[in-house]
Amino acid sequence: MRNKTLIVLLGPTGVGKTDLSIRLADTFHTPIINADSRQIFAEIPIGTAAPTPEQLKRVKHYFVGTHHLDDYYSASMYEQEALSVIESQLAVNECALISGGSMMYIDAVCNGIDDIPTVDEHTRSWMKQRLIEEGLPALVQELKELDPEHYAIVDHQNPRRVVHALEICHMTGKTYTSFRTNEIKQRPFKILKIGLNREREELYDRINKRVDAMMEAGMLDEARRVFPLRHLNALNTVGYKELFLYLDGTWTLEEAVERIKGNTRRYMRKQLTWFKRDPQIHWFHPDQQEEIIAFIQQNI
Repeated sequence: MRNKTLIVLLGPTGVGKTDLSIRLADTFHTPIINADSRQIFAEIPIGTAAPTPEQLKRVKHYFVGTHHLDDYYSASMYEQEALSVIESQLAVNECALISGGSMMYIDAVCNGIDDIPTVDEHTRSWMKQRLIEEGLPALVQELKELDPEHYAIVDHQNPRRVVHALEICHMTGKTYTSFRTNEIKQRPFKILKIGLNREREELYDRINKRVDAMMEAGMLDEARRVFPLRHLNALNTVGYKELFLYLDGTWTLEEAVERIKGNTRRYMRKQLTWFKRDPQIHWFHPDQQEEIIAFIQQNI
């Protein structure tokens, strides 16, 4: 597999990855391995801008609508499952294609992530109940006591990150930090990263229009259907958080939609900051499809 290539198509939300990924899949006769941490959930295709049924019919996709909101899933699990698909694809083809904007998922496949133990069901259920009963601030304080090093860098407003670190602490008797080596794993294939970007104002405009299109397509009804599950981490994401605050009477619908647009733009900037740290990414405008295909052909 040494001469085989994994094509990684990445970029911020709303930039236009889906259309190009289908073009690349057609050109290089390969399925698409999806790298979006929310499009894996079957219940929320509209708000996650998942590939349409027509697009899914045209090209085989992996990791789209394959899990449910209450399923436990992690970047570590994605790493193992995606690598298995890549290995199968490269056994019969010169290249494989992964496409998405979830930074952790892409890094997991390209660089590997730390071998952190899988949390057992008892610990997971126990910590889930504690989060409900005690609240996030109390768990953040507990993490400060059990693993002050990780406490210093973790996002204190992200319940998933805080709870997961505590799960590891309680299950293993060791700090979460002790498992974090940040060692880059070597892959048995070449990795070719293609990044898509647009002018900032163009991205802002596309994001605003896409949110409006999502609302017209029924995103509010989608949010209403999953509202009873709002406590799940899978729904702690832009789009649903804001609509839940409308549904519980905190915001008007107009305010919720504007917040979705603003928070999506903020997330887009965060993605670009993350990606710009990687010197291995070759950047293109999405309209440069012919140039991108030629570049890939020259480098695989």
